[in-house]
Amino acid sequence: MTLPGALPGTLWMRGSAPAPLILMAHNNGLPKGEPRLVARARHSAAYGYAVAAIDAPGCGDRPRSAADEQARADLRRAMQAGEPVDEIFESFIGPLVEKAVPGWRTTLDALLSLPEIGGLVGYSGWTAVGIRLAVVEPRIAAAGFFAGGYVPRAQREEARQVTIPLLFLLQWDDEGNPRQRALDLFGAFGTKEKTLHANMGGHTGTPWFEADDGNRFFARHLK
Repeated sequence: MTLPGALPGTLWMRGSAPAPLILMAHNNGLPKGEPRLVARARHSAAYGYAVAAIDAPGCGDRPRSAADEQARADLRRAMQAGEPVDEIFESFIGPLVEKAVPGWRTTLDALLSLPEIGGLVGYSGWTAVGIRLAVVEPRIAAAGFFAGGYVPRAQREEARQVTIPLLFLLQWDDEGNPRQRALDLFGAFGTKEKTLHANMGGHTGTPWFEADDGNRFFARHLK
């Protein structure tokens, strides 16, 4: 489907009764049709949720600028060479968060007008975008965040304003997210109800049972 503002998105549902909504965002650079995201979305839909995903700016069906391509190339080169990446990351991901969040809010407006969707809203996925949404969007009642080692400074400060229930997933050997930064970020969240799940393995090695735990987490707060 195409949402208002020409945002390409996908909505997964089972049944016709009004269902709680989960906004599911993959990490930067990966489209709404990425197999891992689709598998997670279908799994959550089977639990009785409506699940929506959109392409972030420069991802999937949304064109990527030459400047974005160069920034991604610079980031990959620096990471592969073991060079400091903080400033490259800030100059790239920070603006991307600023561009992505309005699209998610437009998506939320459109989806909550559908008769098939009702009740509370959750967010699952990309930590940097999720932090900003949790701060500015009062309709989001609970969130599940992934990784969190590389999060822009602005969102690290905003984490203190996150007060909704939170489930935070951490891969202990994640080659792309410094562990201590992720742990520091978890400590910074302002909510009194936050849970950390840490598993051994690299970035894409999150155990599948975490999908079930995530759905049970959302059941406690959205149903």
